[in-house]
Amino acid sequence: MAGAHTAGGRLTTHVLDTATGKPAAGLAIALYRVSGNSHRKLKTVRTNDDGRCDEPLLQGKDFQLGQYELIFFAGDYFRAIGLDLPDPMFLDNVPIRFGMAEEKHYHVPLLISPYGYSTYRGS
Repeated sequence: MAGAHTAGGRLTTHVLDTATGKPAAGLAIALYRVSGNSHRKLKTVRTNDDGRCDEPLLQGKDFQLGQYELIFFAGDYFRAIGLDLPDPMFLDNVPIRFGMAEEKHYHVPLLISPYGYSTYRGS
């Protein structure tokens, strides 16, 4: 794979819809850098048909050690696919805050349903 042996770290994610057993296509994700009480939005992306982003969220000179937060706009995704859900929804925007302490690959996947989610440090 091109770039697999380049120096520095990278951040990737993907989203699986555990209610349907399929990738969560078209789900919006916002990436923030967190420092104390400060949140600085770095970008907003949308997942592709495979539930992944077309490019790493951070890589090269943009990758910096520190604390970050991904906000997954799951409620918008569930409404877009036509699920009949209560108002307010149990899960709407799902934040995951994590730290990157090494110049390595950080993969932060999300397994999501309208009533639960989980994440882990993937590879």
